Amino acid sequence: MSEADPNPRYNPPAGRFDDERSDLRAEFTRAVGNKLNRTGGLWQLTTAPQDKGQLYVANSFLTDDVCRALCDRIDANSVPSPLFEKEKYEGMRTSYTCYFDGADPVVASVNERISDLLGLDPALGEPLQGQRYHVGQQFKEHCDFFFTDQPYWPEYESHGGQRTWTAMIFLNRPERGGVTAFRRLNLALEPHPGRLITWNNVDDSGRPNPVMVHEGQPVEAGVKYIVTKWYRERPFV
Repeated sequence: MSEADPNPRYNPPAGRFDDERSDLRAEFTRAVGNKLNRTGGLWQLTTAPQDKGQLYVANSFLTDDVCRALCDRIDANSVPSPLFEKEKYEGMRTSYTCYFDGADPVVASVNERISDLLGLDPALGEPLQGQRYHVGQQFKEHCDFFFTDQPYWPEYESHGGQRTWTAMIFLNRPERGGVTAFRRLNLALEPHPGRLITWNNVDDSGRPNPVMVHEGQPVEAGVKYIVTKWYRERPFV
C-alpha cells in the first residue's frame, strides 16, 4: 500500500487476537445469534461458518415518524464526532454525533426495542447515539470492538469491557452515496429509512472479530442520518 492511498484498509496482523479468547463474550455471540435466527422479519446475510460474522438486517424496524423525530433531535443537538485517538486518526471520521437524552420517550422506546430484538439486558447497552453525514463526510474502514493493547483500553474496560454487538439504524435515504460496506464479507447496504443492521463484534471464541470491519462511505448528495447502539460484555457504567 502506498503512502498516497487515500483510504487505507484495516489489516490487523495475523494472530493478533489469539490470546483474547473469552467464554463470556463467546456466549453473547451464540445467544444473540440464536435469538435472531428465531426472529421473523430478519435477513441473515452471513451463513458460512468460515465468515465468523453474524450480520442481520430488518427493514422498517422504525416507522417514518420515529425516524423523522430522531433526525430532528440530531439536528438540534449534534457536535463533531469523536475518535478514540483523534491525533492518530484525524480525518477518518468526519460526521456529526448527537448524544440523545435517554429519558426522552422516543429515545427510550428505540432503546427498548433494540434490546428486545437482541435479547440483551438493557444495562449492557451504551447510550443511543445519532450521527449525521453531509456531502463528502464518511467514517473510513474501522472496527467497533476495542483493542486491548491500546492506551484507551483501561478506561473503556472499566466502563463495561469489550463491545459484543452493534445495532445501527438508517433514518433516511440520502440522494446518493452513504452506503455501509463490509468489505471482508463483500456486502454493501444501502440506506433506507428504518432499516436496522446488527452484527457481532466478537467471534464464536469470544475474540475480537475483524471480519466485521466496516465503513460508512462518503455521502455524495444529500444528508445521511443514522442511530447506533453498542452493547458491552458487562453493564455499561
